[in-house]
Amino acid sequence: MERKKLTVALLSGGKSAERAISLASGDQVFQSLDKSRYDILRYDPATDLPQLAKEAAGIDVALIILHGRMGEDGTIQGLLESLGIPYQGSGVLGSAIAMNKILSKQLYVEAGLPVAPHIVADRSAPVAASEISERLGLPVVIKPEHEGSSIGLTIVKEQKALEDALQKAWGFDRRCLVEKYIKGIELTAGVLGNNDLLALPLIEICPDERYEFFDYEAKYTPGATKEICPARISPELTAKAQGFARCAHEALHCRGYSRTDMILSGDDFYILETNTIPGMTATSLFPQAAAKAGLEFSALLDRLIELAMEK
Repeated sequence: MERKKLTVALLSGGKSAERAISLASGDQVFQSLDKSRYDILRYDPATDLPQLAKEAAGIDVALIILHGRMGEDGTIQGLLESLGIPYQGSGVLGSAIAMNKILSKQLYVEAGLPVAPHIVADRSAPVAASEISERLGLPVVIKPEHEGSSIGLTIVKEQKALEDALQKAWGFDRRCLVEKYIKGIELTAGVLGNNDLLALPLIEICPDERYEFFDYEAKYTPGATKEICPARISPELTAKAQGFARCAHEALHCRGYSRTDMILSGDDFYILETNTIPGMTATSLFPQAAAKAGLEFSALLDRLIELAMEK
């Protein structure tokens, strides 16, 4: 008997600063989905939400290929919940928590995960530049409370540059995170599953030397970053990092999949942040790790849809 096709709502675009990346990812996901298994309806949340609501009764599942605000922060997840449409990845709570770098850091600490020394800088009660350098030393990393893809992030090496970096971050959010800069190997660890979590092979991220860190340009310029999978670290450190990724996933109430970024300095790890909708082109970090674990891109999309539809 022929299996009934699932109707999949593919959401990409949106209104965030990462709109262009979301559209490109949506195109690749559309091309890679098995058309013999799925009827695919495409929606851009910037313009198509009324149409999505109108057609919700005929949709079996949604794939959210959105990044940043209004996509990764729980808002579109809440809309899909209200429309009765299952979707891949974390729910409203997990999405909102992981999008908030300050709250995530607090929950990492509560879960016993290692993090870099940090302070919160509030625009309404600014902390003095001298206090930042006294408490954390220099350099420091300054990040808006929200945003992804390193948008609004600055590495500050001199005290005189602190104020401008704070103002840049405050242009995105009322609060920002100021974190001691840790030099080391940048790693990312993917997790896949709902109840039984599969930790994927680690990826080592090596931006070209012209980039100070894995910033927006280094992430999305072809050839700008070397990505090595599996990472060139010992099996013992690999297992430890994968354990941290699973712990971070659970601490932030994630579901379905996530990707946690971390720094390895010597034998010490420092958890940076967790992404609830990792980049989803075939060459993005999470799909690369999944492929190394035996799940090619099309099969990974199948698995995410299966996880989305689990009760």
